[in-house]
Amino acid sequence: MAQGIKDSDHVWLVMMKAMRALTRYAAAGIEDTGLGHSDFGVLEVLLHKGPLPVNTIGPIVDLTPGSISIAVDRLVARGLVSRVESAEDRRVRIVALTPPGKALIDSAFRKHSGQMKRVFSELSLDELRGLETALKKVGKRAAALMEER
Repeated sequence: MAQGIKDSDHVWLVMMKAMRALTRYAAAGIEDTGLGHSDFGVLEVLLHKGPLPVNTIGPIVDLTPGSISIAVDRLVARGLVSRVESAEDRRVRIVALTPPGKALIDSAFRKHSGQMKRVFSELSLDELRGLETALKKVGKRAAALMEER
């Protein structure tokens, strides 16, 4: 059992070091687009999921209600997104990409995607699938353990 604990600690350290390096590399590429991390995240969600209520976007990009409001305000001011009242519920604000916002995130995401392909190019398709499966298991276990707290 003691060996298992040591192995888990080592894997965690290796994973954290890899994640820090990956995060720094991705952040530098995102910064080159003129977007901050939060703005990139919001635009990317809208690109892939379409228009969404503000309160739906926040949890997806890990922003608090106050932070997502500020991020959306910033993106509206830059003309990258629109924010309108929902037809069904006037309390809900729907955020959507504008044409300039779509053009920017299309380009930024293509660049980001290319960077991630370069990072993971050392792995075979089977290794990538195995890594994804293992990370999902670990993530789900960590989430379950948080629920138990």
